[in-house]
Amino acid sequence: MKCEIVPMFDDSLQAYTAGHADGAARHHDQQQADHPETGADYRVGVTDGSLAAFQSELVAEVRRVLGDPH
Repeated sequence: MKCEIVPMFDDSLQAYTAGHADGAARHHDQQQADHPETGADYRVGVTDGSLAAFQSELVAEVRRVLGDPH
């Protein structure tokens, strides 16, 4: 009996990773988001990537306001 879970997990992980990269770059691929099997994983990745980018920008701005040279 062949296990089909691993390939499905790999596809989901790849979709999430692509979404995370797109979200961090402020990009959204509607075709990937609409994919019937991995679209939800892609959309979660986009959200997580967008939040990570926002957090990074926020921290940099707070440091700038406080005079931190880093």
